[in-house]
Amino acid sequence: MSDDPIDPRTAIAFQGTFGAFSHLACRESATDFNPLPCENFEVAFDAVKSGQAARGMIAIENTLAGRVADVHHLMPRSNLYIVGEHFQKVHMHLLSPPGTKLGEIKEVHSHVHALAQCRDYLKKHNIRPVVHVDTAGACEMVAEMADPSVAAIGSILACEIYGLDVISDEVADHNNNFTRFVVLSRERIVPHPDDGDAITSFMFEVRSVPAALYKALGGFATNGINITKLESYIEPGSFSQAQFYADIEGHPENRGVQFAMEELRFFSKRLEILGTYPKSHLRF
Repeated sequence: MSDDPIDPRTAIAFQGTFGAFSHLACRESATDFNPLPCENFEVAFDAVKSGQAARGMIAIENTLAGRVADVHHLMPRSNLYIVGEHFQKVHMHLLSPPGTKLGEIKEVHSHVHALAQCRDYLKKHNIRPVVHVDTAGACEMVAEMADPSVAAIGSILACEIYGLDVISDEVADHNNNFTRFVVLSRERIVPHPDDGDAITSFMFEVRSVPAALYKALGGFATNGINITKLESYIEPGSFSQAQFYADIEGHPENRGVQFAMEELRFFSKRLEILGTYPKSHLRF
């Protein structure tokens, strides 16, 4: 990768190093931006907040591993807005130094979730899994070691960047592995209600009254608004009232959404709209 400084106006921050699946998501869905690797999610959020990057590509959930917990706690305090979404196919590859044969590999390094998703393959070939902080970092380390007994599990992009060989691209136990990313911006960018299907994301905390959640969400049912995601979470170090993250199909200027939101506000003590953005064609 180039060592030239990245123009903040065209930078998109992601968690991980070059070759991570987050980097692949940037390359496939944010072609007008230059990827900016960040050590962790908090650094990626700060890069967007500080103006070091114009956008952030943030993993929010995975079909096999579930939600990315850190994001739910960072999002409400970030003052950033969701302006897009992307669904990235996660295709696991067993990667090794050039010239390596499968039978030579004794151990494989990767992120804990990647290793868990390839458990059957590793057991079948008697390869010992070793947890690494991320997939791309494991690939970089394996390339530097140049030891045929040590391999990594990562993306095809990491293979290209670090000059590794693909031993197998059929290492995952399941094929339905997708990660959903949200694109963050300092400015709220809302599509026109007539521009096509939209997703609206928000967080809320209900009032402490009986059946508050049932009543708060009743307006979505009566107005025919589809809730595609609803998750509860508790702030760290607290046993206070649960908070909720939700995605709905619809634009805030749609009449049904307006009525549903009015009812939600009545039964909530806090409601924060995180963004309205075009629905990805890959969603279904």
